[in-house]
Amino acid sequence: MTPQLDWRRARFATVVALSAWGFGAWVILTWTLTAEQLAFGVAISVGVAVALAPLGPARGPWWLLHPRRLPAAVWLIFVTAYRVVVANVKLSARIWSPRRPLSSGMIVVATHERSDGELAAVGLISSLIVDNQIVDLDRRSRHLQFHAVAVPEGDRRAARAKVNGPVEVLLAPLENRHG
Repeated sequence: MTPQLDWRRARFATVVALSAWGFGAWVILTWTLTAEQLAFGVAISVGVAVALAPLGPARGPWWLLHPRRLPAAVWLIFVTAYRVVVANVKLSARIWSPRRPLSSGMIVVATHERSDGELAAVGLISSLIVDNQIVDLDRRSRHLQFHAVAVPEGDRRAARAKVNGPVEVLLAPLENRHG
């Protein structure tokens, strides 16, 4: 097989993987299953995937279906959903009860993640939980900056244990690492 054919096959696989992720996100965000909505979602997903494919290879959602990774992926979804609900209830209580002190601010925490996918997963998953929203990352020094609704007290190690540490521990089995 020629290198040119290998490159095209890898690029096609990346476009398919990114299209699958994009279409899944489209369905979740629009929550409408009409033929027009689905067709538009496919078109948008493929267009975005073609534009993003030159950035590098991507794994499709089917990668999570491997028997070794599936339980970890289900657990990650369950724990993240739980933390989203708890964080939203806490934020609502903070808003409805003005007596509760607001200690929002910016925090910088270390990360053990190295690859683009791992960094993206930690940033996106931790930002789904409204307590902390990723603002910036420094790949070289492996630090993430978050805006926190309630800045954790203590040193950076304590902040990492509350902000991105739990997400990194849940991601470790997906990459066959130990948290």
